[in-house]
Amino acid sequence: MDITILFSDSELVVVNKPGGLLSVPGRGPEKLDSVATRLRTTFKEMIEQPSVHRLDMYTSGLMVFAMTKESHRHLSNQFATRKVNKTYYAILEKKLEAEGGEIRLAFRLDPDNRPYQVYDPEQGKIGISSWKKLLTSPTTTTIEFTPLTGRTHQLRLHAAHPLGLNAPIVGDSLYGSGNDGDQMLLHANQLEFHHPTTGTKMSFTSPPPFEVPLFP
Repeated sequence: MDITILFSDSELVVVNKPGGLLSVPGRGPEKLDSVATRLRTTFKEMIEQPSVHRLDMYTSGLMVFAMTKESHRHLSNQFATRKVNKTYYAILEKKLEAEGGEIRLAFRLDPDNRPYQVYDPEQGKIGISSWKKLLTSPTTTTIEFTPLTGRTHQLRLHAAHPLGLNAPIVGDSLYGSGNDGDQMLLHANQLEFHHPTTGTKMSFTSPPPFEVPLFP
């Protein structure tokens, strides 16, 4: 599970995260290995808490980390105010007929089944995602997801829930038919934001690390 560093300077680092690696350390020594931990080993000057956003452990793709507290504040604000553009590729467990749309569903943590999220229109926080169909096979659909909010497990829930697409992401062991440790076919393929000191628009793309099935 090697990390590919796509860009680095005195303010930030952009990486391509492999699926199966935590974004930040979890609880316990067995969950210490993460993208953030490895980057702090490589970049000695990086702040202790460099993460400004996260990808689920089995989600692969583009992430940006801050080198300084000032950059962390600036980048975090861009995410909070929806000034960061992100898209994801996902392969779903069934063929969809619709061409695209927008999903708005409210979820919250199930405290008796962490980290599982449950639909709760009254106490949950709203998650919003747009999507469009890219390719189909007889048994799968490849889509492009654009999350407009950043809720926990948002894209996985929007794919799997009956009020969403009712089609879990292939390999999702929490909301789909995958087994723990399977490669989940969800990849953060595009990331755009502004450099925290120069203001320059920065854009990165990353091809998915899995084969996309085409309709014959």
